[in-house]
Amino acid sequence: MDLGTLNSKVNKYKSILENTKSYRADWPQSVLPLLTQTLNYIIKETGMDAKVEIKDDMENLTIAALSLGNDYSGIAEKIDDSDAKRQMIKSNGSLVFQQLFNGKILVMIMYPFIEGYGQPRPPKTLEILRPHELTEPFIVRYVETFMKEIIEWEDYDDDIPQQGQLPTIGFQSGIIMDDDPET
Repeated sequence: MDLGTLNSKVNKYKSILENTKSYRADWPQSVLPLLTQTLNYIIKETGMDAKVEIKDDMENLTIAALSLGNDYSGIAEKIDDSDAKRQMIKSNGSLVFQQLFNGKILVMIMYPFIEGYGQPRPPKTLEILRPHELTEPFIVRYVETFMKEIIEWEDYDDDIPQQGQLPTIGFQSGIIMDDDPET
């Protein structure tokens, strides 16, 4: 019986499973210490109002995030005709390093959003990489990209419309502008 390329596919599958074991072992040994030390160093040296959060509730699905935290948004919903107001909370965004099921690292940006005000913008995936590919210069580059995206979100205006689209402000709804000021 001719098995064609089946043997090579089985061998590739076995190799991938071994890589997954190796990548998973790298997380507690090298990935988390590198992320924690580098991100904390960046916070300290830049004076960034942020913290490193580790979520390890799920074994082999660890998350390390550079979080800008939560604040009052400055926006409040008036309750009936009284002076009472319900404050809307703003999540300031996070740079997330998530361990995938196969031990690789998903790097993504969680954009700011204001609870109760539109829909949150979907996360932006920056890259998926193997643990040995993660280096301090890469982490610095990801933080720079993160800050660029956060600055654009925070400094939103419509002076520079996006090509052929209405601009959005951290949620998926366009601003409709009437060209005729008298209507």
